[in-house]
Amino acid sequence: MISLLWRILRTGNLTEPLPRIEPGEREQHAEGEGEIDRLNDEILAILGRALTIREVDAGSCNGCELEIHALNNAYYNLEGRGIKFVASPRHADMLLVTGPVTKNMENALRIAYDCTPDPKLVVAVGDCGCGCGEVGQLFNENYATCGPVENVVAVDVRVPGCPPTPIALMEGILAAVKRR
Repeated sequence: MISLLWRILRTGNLTEPLPRIEPGEREQHAEGEGEIDRLNDEILAILGRALTIREVDAGSCNGCELEIHALNNAYYNLEGRGIKFVASPRHADMLLVTGPVTKNMENALRIAYDCTPDPKLVVAVGDCGCGCGEVGQLFNENYATCGPVENVVAVDVRVPGCPPTPIALMEGILAAVKRR
């Protein structure tokens, strides 16, 4: 054990130093944070309470899920603003559905939709879920998929992109809340 500690002390810190932020870059960074704050505040101002979201992966490649998970990191901090992801559709106000709906997930998506209390919102995420773009058109109805989300449940808002950015996701959530 002591030899391991000596080796750690001799090796030192192997991480890279933090990148330097130039004055012009600092302003751009602050503008991005302002956009995030504006979107979060607008969502809460419209709802007047917390928004709960159930994310449903209906057959995606997980690219969209990575961007959705980024919404909960310290930079975007959706949960700190009162927008929460929940484990049960019974507690959700909104379904965030990714990927083309596979035949195996068709029934599960319908059950999740039926369990979500009214008034429910559905946001289709990504080119596959929206049925648009080159990737989305690859997954039209075939032997394995039902096609885009709107072929299975009613969709309120579509957020295209492969994958869409977290800002685009927040704008899609805001657009759905405004339709309410």
